[in-house]
Amino acid sequence: MLYKCNEDLKKFSHVNKKALDQYVSFMEQRDQLQQRCAELDSGDDKIRELITVLDQRKDESIERTFKGVARHFREVFSELVQGGHGYLAMMKKKDGDTPDDLDDDDVHDTDPERRMEKYIGVKVKVSFTGQGETQSMKQLSGGQKTVVALTLIFAIQRCDPAPFYLFDEIDAALDPQYRTAVGNMVCRLADMANTQFITTTFRPELVKVADKIYGVTHKNRVSHVNVITKEDALDFIERDQAQIA
Repeated sequence: MLYKCNEDLKKFSHVNKKALDQYVSFMEQRDQLQQRCAELDSGDDKIRELITVLDQRKDESIERTFKGVARHFREVFSELVQGGHGYLAMMKKKDGDTPDDLDDDDVHDTDPERRMEKYIGVKVKVSFTGQGETQSMKQLSGGQKTVVALTLIFAIQRCDPAPFYLFDEIDAALDPQYRTAVGNMVCRLADMANTQFITTTFRPELVKVADKIYGVTHKNRVSHVNVITKEDALDFIERDQAQIA
């Protein structure tokens, strides 16, 4: 019987005697990998859910901020330009589609499909006369573009005021009535929002509403900054304009 059994075993000499142990080991590894895969799938679902929530909050934040800025933009522009009007339009685009213009009243959309749209910019439409078709930025003169830029800055300032603003000759390209309007607005905003406005100018309109004036002189290649009176500043501006004329 022993001889017969040994002969029968020789028929299985090519069989891996460790196969059972390897099978058990591989089964344990497979179970661990399947468990890890399930954990990763669950984590992936949670991450995708978080991304969706954050994207929605981001869109809502963008839309909320845009609506506030757009509302103030209309108000500020009508204050700076008597009889004029202007508004901001959010530009969105779907894949394969042309850009769409959406004003601040249409910007909010609860459709999840439309939330896949990408913001590609903001379009400005203004009319300085209050009549005729609203003009785009490309059709405006340098002074008009300055008015629009200041309107946007003041609109943002009303939404989220900064401690101070530094302007460098913002009135250089403006007509006298716009310089006066900008000066009055700077004065009002400084009082209302407790914000400081610092600006350089060679025009009298901003000087007239300033609380403190500094004169900058250049002598022997050295600049000197001194506090001067409003009368001295206006006299300097008048002489400077007379020399240019």
